[in-house]
Amino acid sequence: MASNNPYTIGLERNPANYVPLSPLSFLERSAFIYPKRISVIQGARKYTWAESYSRCRQLASALVRRGIGKGDTVAVMLPNTASMFEVHFGVPMSGAVLNTLNTRLDAESVAFMLQHAEAKVLITDPEFSAVVKAALELLPGKKPLVIDSTDPDFSGGELLGEIDYESFLAQGSPDFAWSLPEDEWDAITLNYTSGTTGNPKGVVYHHRGAYLNSASNIISWGMPPHAVYLWTLPMFHANGWCFVWTLAANAGTSVCLRKVDVGAIFSLIREHKITHMCGAPIIYGMMINAPEELRAGIDHSVSGLIAGAPPPAAIIEGAERIGLNITHVYGLTETYGPASVCAKHPEWDTLPIDMRAVRNGRQGVRYHMQEAITVLDSDTMEPVPWDGETMGEIMFRGNLVMKGYLKNEEASKLAFAGGWFHTGDLAVVHQDGYVKIKDRSKDIIISGGENISSLEVEDVLYRHPAIIAAAVVAKPDQKWGEVPCAFVELRDGSVTTEAEIVEFCRGHMAHFKVPKQIIFGELPKTSTGKIQKFILRQTAKSAMAIE
Repeated sequence: MASNNPYTIGLERNPANYVPLSPLSFLERSAFIYPKRISVIQGARKYTWAESYSRCRQLASALVRRGIGKGDTVAVMLPNTASMFEVHFGVPMSGAVLNTLNTRLDAESVAFMLQHAEAKVLITDPEFSAVVKAALELLPGKKPLVIDSTDPDFSGGELLGEIDYESFLAQGSPDFAWSLPEDEWDAITLNYTSGTTGNPKGVVYHHRGAYLNSASNIISWGMPPHAVYLWTLPMFHANGWCFVWTLAANAGTSVCLRKVDVGAIFSLIREHKITHMCGAPIIYGMMINAPEELRAGIDHSVSGLIAGAPPPAAIIEGAERIGLNITHVYGLTETYGPASVCAKHPEWDTLPIDMRAVRNGRQGVRYHMQEAITVLDSDTMEPVPWDGETMGEIMFRGNLVMKGYLKNEEASKLAFAGGWFHTGDLAVVHQDGYVKIKDRSKDIIISGGENISSLEVEDVLYRHPAIIAAAVVAKPDQKWGEVPCAFVELRDGSVTTEAEIVEFCRGHMAHFKVPKQIIFGELPKTSTGKIQKFILRQTAKSAMAIE
């Protein structure tokens, strides 16, 4: 039956009024408007936006000449370098999907991902040649085309490729006539989850979501044009929270940091007048606890997004004291990185710094381009009351949610059950509607029938003057079922005892929440700074078995 709606008749979508959304358009725009502005800095090398655009088109052209196109996967094993920046544009310009591999993975994991994604090309850095070589040997059948991305900032490693990156680029045309995707729902990147149990899942992003979150980063953070951004966050992690594309939209400058080093961080902040950076709490913890002489000569404030793990209030408070203006965001690989933000209120500025840090440490409200964040009872799918006490599961809905998991329909259905994306994070909602994570569903400690938030206990531990990092997990207990067990990493030169820490905790929390055991030592962390609690749980169980 024909529609008689006057707002549809003769008002069809056409090339004049509709263009698929893609972050690739940001690169073309900045190159046109600001061709001579600096786009990327890596050591002594600098590229302008015009040069970056040409190099990305060359990469796309060279890939197409090798038969790479829509539906193909190009994997990369790269640190934060200029080439890593370029593949985020050049690969999707060819129509292919970019798969950024975690540079700390073992050979078996890399081999699984290359095989699962059916990677046709692998661009790799010699720093990771041992792992990549072993992974390639594990692959059955035809191997991907391997390209070595050699880097003057690194010497060593083995060249594994048929050709090096610069020579491969030279095979392409800087005038390559690329086009936007026909459908903005087309895949742009593939990111694998960590896979602490079983095989990792392949999270598929579409052009639309990447475009919207790239813009949302600017709007929700209030970034002024031409930001100077320091890459401490790995670009492989959720595509750098989409900030590779954000910097193109912002016509800013990406300052690449190949390896995180606190001395190098402060040096680059001073040299390039860094205005923005992102990272996990561990990065800011390093900066807060660095010797004062490293911060000498820095007389400007740096805006920082913090995420990756719920930050203790002590980290936010400490960052403020050294001139870092921290904003807390929250999200997952499945939500293109940040999908909620702890939007600040001017009246919070009048609060004491410790209370202000607590307010700013919440996961907050939805990002501008995300439709909804909520906390629901996982069984009934009903909202929890806004009482700051009742826990439920954080769920998202909107354009900043993945297409789904590659070749895993069952996992996708479970993740989207009930019309919401299930995060697995447990949280409460405060009276102002701001969400606050209490724990991962697997991290909550149930002791004698009482729920104990490991994050709440960790927040207290971080306030101990001798502790630089802390993690709390459940330890099996014959009487209580399970009890809190704390793993702590001490500051250089600091000395304390288990008894002193326990007494400190007893003064700041209910006694049943106090850790029953303190284990000292360096905490295992992922490449993005997250503490690997699954390892600590195994240690805690082993400790019980020994006892």
